[in-house]
Amino acid sequence: MVVSIGHYVDNKLVAGKSGRTGDITNPATGEVTAKVAFASVDEIDAAVQIAKKAQLAWAATPPMRRQRVMFNLKGLIEKRIDDLARHLSLEHGKTFDDAKGEVGRGLEVVEFACGIAHHLRGDFSEQVASDMDTWSVRQPLGVVAGITPFNFPIMIPCWMGAMAVATGNAFILKPSEKDPSAPMLLAELYAEAGAPAGIFQVLNGDKVAVDALLKHPDVPAISFVGSTAIGEYVYHTGTQQNKRVQALCGAKNHMVVMPDADLDQTADALMGAAYGAAGERCMAISVAVAVGDVGDRLIEKLVPRVQALKVGPGLDPQSEMGPLVTRQHRDKVMGYVDQGVKEGAKLVVDGRGLKLQGYENGNFMGGCLFDQVTPDMTIYKDEIFGPVLSVVRSKTFDDAVKLVNDHAYGNGTAIFTRDGDAARAFASNVKIGMVGINVPIPVPVAYHSFGGWKASVFGDHGIYGMEGVRFYTKLKTVTARWPTGIRSGAEFNFKAR
Repeated sequence: MVVSIGHYVDNKLVAGKSGRTGDITNPATGEVTAKVAFASVDEIDAAVQIAKKAQLAWAATPPMRRQRVMFNLKGLIEKRIDDLARHLSLEHGKTFDDAKGEVGRGLEVVEFACGIAHHLRGDFSEQVASDMDTWSVRQPLGVVAGITPFNFPIMIPCWMGAMAVATGNAFILKPSEKDPSAPMLLAELYAEAGAPAGIFQVLNGDKVAVDALLKHPDVPAISFVGSTAIGEYVYHTGTQQNKRVQALCGAKNHMVVMPDADLDQTADALMGAAYGAAGERCMAISVAVAVGDVGDRLIEKLVPRVQALKVGPGLDPQSEMGPLVTRQHRDKVMGYVDQGVKEGAKLVVDGRGLKLQGYENGNFMGGCLFDQVTPDMTIYKDEIFGPVLSVVRSKTFDDAVKLVNDHAYGNGTAIFTRDGDAARAFASNVKIGMVGINVPIPVPVAYHSFGGWKASVFGDHGIYGMEGVRFYTKLKTVTARWPTGIRSGAEFNFKAR
């Protein structure tokens, strides 16, 4: 049955009014399961006006009360984690266990937001001059918006929304039109947790909705996660409107494998990092840099593992890798594999011909493994965003570091080694935002911050942790001097905040 998905505005589900819709398909079967409404400029404006009115009272709400809403939200997400994961798996294609893991990583930022009263504490300096004190506070921006990608339809809205709402803003989410059901459920959970009407809203849509948010005079800040081309557009368009913008974009993440690495552990780490979620992660490892003579041994370890990947529907508990999100995207990934063969890379495992009985119309492909990849090849330069791992040979450690640093992207990287000196030198000298040492996907915990370098990011702030607090607030510094006056009398009542 094909269902209709509208928007979540003013703490209620509403139908779309524009008449424009998009198809949502089941990646495992190729069947259209829903029609999602695309918001018009007028619908965006109406939601912004609701948010603007609600935000004034929300900003004046004591931070401890706001964090109580976050505590409630945390509990509700924990209760509904299976429902959220099921929506995720059905519309995105990732395995159910991976989907639950995504919800869990989003939940960590909600948990961080539960301490927002502590995180918003300012500084105070007494007697900066005669009878004069100075203090600083951080205040919310107003109505802020988030534009999120298809590959993490719950985690990234949690990263943005929890930080924005907890700091006193109203938040409008424009999720990917490919898998909006989980974000819609998240909005319902915010309302159930006690968020006032208008504080967390979801407007589904396409470029019309994105541009309406980017150009709206009452939206002072935009958060974006997605491809570099669109991220650059969002950043430049938003900043031209004098908005604060953070845009976290594409990646080409390298894992440097040293000759002394434990190759069984390394190969297992590469399998999860390269082929988990069918490679549709901005922190996926898509390049393994084999240093010295380790290349042949690494390939020997990887080939049987890639060949044995269990590919199937996301809700099948036996599946290790699900389908890609759409047929169009799967065909694009296969085109990259074709190009790699054409440019001379050695395709040692070919997953293009995978067919699953009963799922012939699904967006499946098997894992692909290339060897003898060189930096001039398209499959090395571009973010493929699929289950394709390239092995590049490097003579020395210094050559490997240069290879990583010379790439246009700078999101994440890792080194696998037993050598503490090599690990320390790598962490110190690599020009990448997030670094793992014997950790394949170094996504920081919630009380640190996520963010890349180079073409992987536009803007100056990370997306959560204290960087998130700083992005969603503005600094105010007050200097005060009071003349001597009559003190008020005693007060004996202990007042709750």
